[in-house]
Amino acid sequence: MMRPDAGEPGRAAASTSADASTSADAETDADTLSDPSAPEAPPAPAAPAGPGAAARSGAATPPPVSALAVTAILAASTAVTLNMAITNTSLPTIAADLGADQADSVWVVTAFQFAMAATILPLGALGDAIGHRKVFLWGLALFVVTSLASGLAWSLPALAGARALQGIGGAALSAATPALIRALYPPERLGRGLGFYALAVGVGLTAGPTVASAVLAVADWPWLFLINVPVGGASLLLAIRAMPADRPGRRPLDPVSALLCMAFFVLMLLGLAEAGDEARPLRLALELGGGVLCGLALTRRERGRPSPIFAADLFRRPMFALSSATSVCAFAVQGAGFVALPFLMQDVLGRSQVETGLLLTPWPAATAVMAMVAAGLADRIHAGILGALGLALSGAGMMLLAALPAEASDLALGWRLALCGLGFGLFQTPNMRAIMASAPAWRSGGAGGILAASRLTGQSIGATLTAFCLALGAAEGAVAALWLGGALAGLGCAVSLARLAAGAVVAVEDPPERTGQGVIGGSG
Repeated sequence: MMRPDAGEPGRAAASTSADASTSADAETDADTLSDPSAPEAPPAPAAPAGPGAAARSGAATPPPVSALAVTAILAASTAVTLNMAITNTSLPTIAADLGADQADSVWVVTAFQFAMAATILPLGALGDAIGHRKVFLWGLALFVVTSLASGLAWSLPALAGARALQGIGGAALSAATPALIRALYPPERLGRGLGFYALAVGVGLTAGPTVASAVLAVADWPWLFLINVPVGGASLLLAIRAMPADRPGRRPLDPVSALLCMAFFVLMLLGLAEAGDEARPLRLALELGGGVLCGLALTRRERGRPSPIFAADLFRRPMFALSSATSVCAFAVQGAGFVALPFLMQDVLGRSQVETGLLLTPWPAATAVMAMVAAGLADRIHAGILGALGLALSGAGMMLLAALPAEASDLALGWRLALCGLGFGLFQTPNMRAIMASAPAWRSGGAGGILAASRLTGQSIGATLTAFCLALGAAEGAVAALWLGGALAGLGCAVSLARLAAGAVVAVEDPPERTGQGVIGGSG
């Protein structure tokens, strides 16, 4: 695993004097939160947090980042992403071994995705209430246990059930990780920290098909899940040792709101998925209508609350709202591409299934490389510019792929995929920084949940639109979906450029919760 940052290894020690000096500020936070009409989080004097602010203000050098804590976070993120990628690749093998229908085997993937989508916002809010370290550790423990259960599953329903629980663990990790990175890194280096996170995700996606092929060459499919046990267990022990302690929370989670939020996402995503499969109109109307009703009930119940599960109040911040919308557009492009490209390669370009898996590698590989380049740019250049440029590159790559002739070479295919990946990597890290930095630090869990929810929503929209296109036929539909992906990238460019009018991305800090003072917390 890469060493994530220069700094003292081991635990970022909690400072008794820092805790004492921040207690008065923490009480002020609690008073402010109890009154919805009061101004948002207490802004104690702090150095400017925008790109390059530290250099302009002459602020003191920030405390070193705990390399071990960041390593634990990145290892867990890689394991979750790798698990998703290898499962997608090995579905035919799993279905054959369990004697299940190919169509039914998709529930191995769907159960994970639905559980993750349903619980990610409630778990983000739970992190704001009890601390993101606790949510991360319990999520990682659940991920390890359910990996073992998946490897020991004896039937398709048993495997799907274990995967659903594994999705809850993955949601806890995805919701807590951006908030933990924000707590561990000072504002002027937040882009660097999020760049490492994007790199870890990219490595997992890139290595997935290769790891799946290597494991299945020497072992049975259960080992695809069992390999997570030692990796996840080591990450859990490292995280327990290296992560600073949480500060106790003062905002309890509302279970009714959590249930409404889960029902909203499950029904809406199920409706979107079945819309692409030409589901019965009545069933589709019940699913989408039920989702809308749950969403309205959730909004009504949480109206006026200072920190709702669905962080609708954060969308009143132009930078946050526009960055989230850009994220939905970008991940819709990715979702459309990842679903359409296998059909393009096999039905138009005549590649085999094995060749298709290998030829898709340039996209995630280029994303992983560009994520680290963009990490250095994100703290200096406006996210609106970087996001628009990245989506322009991805859109151009999608349209160039759509225009490929049937006799195109692997090289011609590869550089176009790499162009899509480079553009996506240039967009991803600055956009993550814009979302997390434009929300108050004490709302990092809610912001991290919206960050993950926008990704899942965009991917679902892209996959659904591609399913509609594929109704035209595999070859014609794949080409149409890629052209549509190019159009979505153009829309994302326009939304990203609109952020320039919102001004610079300035992190809203909550000084008592800075990890530099020895505390990770989600609540004031």
